[in-house]
Amino acid sequence: MTTRLQERRQQQQKEHLANKSLGVSRWFSISMAALAWVVAALFFFPVFWMVLNGFKEEIDANTSPKLFFDPTLDRYSEVTTQTQGLLSFSEAFANSFLIVLISTLLVLFLAIPAAYALSIYPVKKWRDVLFFFISTKFLPVVAAILPLWVIAESLGLLNTRLVLVILYTAMNLPLAVWMLRSFFGEVPRELVEASQIDGATLGQQIRNVILPIVAPGIAATALLCVIFAWNEFFLAVQLNPVDGSTVPIWVTTNVSTRGNFLAKLSAASTLATLPVVLAGWVAQKRMIRGLAMGAIK
Repeated sequence: MTTRLQERRQQQQKEHLANKSLGVSRWFSISMAALAWVVAALFFFPVFWMVLNGFKEEIDANTSPKLFFDPTLDRYSEVTTQTQGLLSFSEAFANSFLIVLISTLLVLFLAIPAAYALSIYPVKKWRDVLFFFISTKFLPVVAAILPLWVIAESLGLLNTRLVLVILYTAMNLPLAVWMLRSFFGEVPRELVEASQIDGATLGQQIRNVILPIVAPGIAATALLCVIFAWNEFFLAVQLNPVDGSTVPIWVTTNVSTRGNFLAKLSAASTLATLPVVLAGWVAQKRMIRGLAMGAIK
């Protein structure tokens, strides 16, 4: 009888400890979720306030914070119809669109064969090759701007879109090779060998076997290249101050030394970020799937 009573008490103690542990775990999960929402709100609030200011009058945007006001589209109309200096929104958007599109396509055209050579059938000393690629990102761009300017000036490329296409391709290529190599490493070697047995050429292997599998990874890589190229400012402002100016440069032209400009600048910044946000929203499924490739072995 005593033994049964002791066993019952032990069982009750175990259940009590289990319930207590479950309660602590539940509260910990709730606390971490709340903390995550707070951090997300802190990151999102500046973007939200920027969008909100774009619909305000200048006097409302520059006075005490107001959540309730009469919205207006005048600031968007102003930044899209007026030419700031020598650059209009349509010209800047066209320049950025062409530069980003061409440079991203070139990056993928060069990075896919390189990733194939470094993952499916690795070349000798492939680790040294990867280190060489990533080592090009070690040099601060401000340290290289003078030689780049001299080279561009001697080749007659200053104030042209071509110089930014070349530089953005070189800027994003190391990142693309590193990312695509990890995605290509997820391709089963058996599929490649089976295609070789069937007589597929190298081009057919890449197009028909490998690319369909790594398409999410390619989409994720392309989107990151688009984001980096679209937001790049330093090279654009140093090498393309007039004819080939991009959207980031156009945004800075909305800063004025006379009068208030916060609402106008907010509207311009919202328009500048909108294409990248839309691109990310369209490609979010493929991007998430692509970034998850290789996470689980």
